[in-house]
Amino acid sequence: MFENTDAYVGPAAGVATSVLWTATSLLFTAAGRRLGPVTVNAVRIVLAIALLAVTLRLRFDIWLPDALARQVVFLAISGIVGLSIGDQALFTAFVDIGPRLTVLIMTTSPLFAAFFGWIALDESLSGLAWVGIALTLGGIAWVVMGRPPRVGVPEAAAAHHTRGLFLAFVGAACQAGGLLLSKQGMGHGWLPEQERMNPQAATLVRMIFAGVGMVPIVMWHRARRRRTTARRVTPDRSAWSAGMALTFAGAVVGPYLGVWMSLVAADGASLGVAQTLCSLSPIFILPCVALLYKERVSARAVLGALVTVGGAVLLIFGSR
Repeated sequence: MFENTDAYVGPAAGVATSVLWTATSLLFTAAGRRLGPVTVNAVRIVLAIALLAVTLRLRFDIWLPDALARQVVFLAISGIVGLSIGDQALFTAFVDIGPRLTVLIMTTSPLFAAFFGWIALDESLSGLAWVGIALTLGGIAWVVMGRPPRVGVPEAAAAHHTRGLFLAFVGAACQAGGLLLSKQGMGHGWLPEQERMNPQAATLVRMIFAGVGMVPIVMWHRARRRRTTARRVTPDRSAWSAGMALTFAGAVVGPYLGVWMSLVAADGASLGVAQTLCSLSPIFILPCVALLYKERVSARAVLGALVTVGGAVLLIFGSR
């Protein structure tokens, strides 16, 4: 069963991505409360670019990978769509409709990925793999829907509810679309395997253009703050230092290792499988919440986790 271990690298990287993104969500949440989400997003991308460039230099003795113009175009659009626009839509949806409903809608991302992979890469999944996708999504939805909203805190203002729902779906589609474009940027579907770009180099190119995509977002945010802030507020140095430390840690496990592993998953598995296995964070975050915040994990959450793990197993073996 395990003779061809290379066949399991992609799925394993997908699960690793979910674990890493669980950690980065906790770190960036804490950092965002101190620095603000736009600042955290911009700083994390800059740090990730530096870390990825140094890694590429150490591994291959180059600062930037050789790439065809078509690869650069795919990866550039991927970085802007997935890491700039998609993340900004996601964070806005968190504010508009709350994290519980946003994360639930984000679990549709594997369905977008499977559809995009079928259209663009002619990828097909077996019946067993589709059952695995259904179980995985069902398990995640079961867990997320079972998390009650905080008493006395509305999930969203009524006026922003429709916008939040729309942006959550935009975030899900952008995440899947970004992964598809990354896969095409590596060369899947049009280059021989030996000529494809490796996932770590592709991640660096993608992250550079994500940084470019963040420039207008940061400029808009700064202009908006100048219009709405009556006086300059002196920053809390201790909060700023803690926020930067948390952002650095989050950048290591998220935009650096997490995005890298997501491309390893896309490189070694079909798009639908990769995206599904990269979407397990709502499950992995349960024990973190129980340990860090002393929240009780319900039987419903445990059952949902078991269903999700079973779906992931079917995905891995059904896609072989």
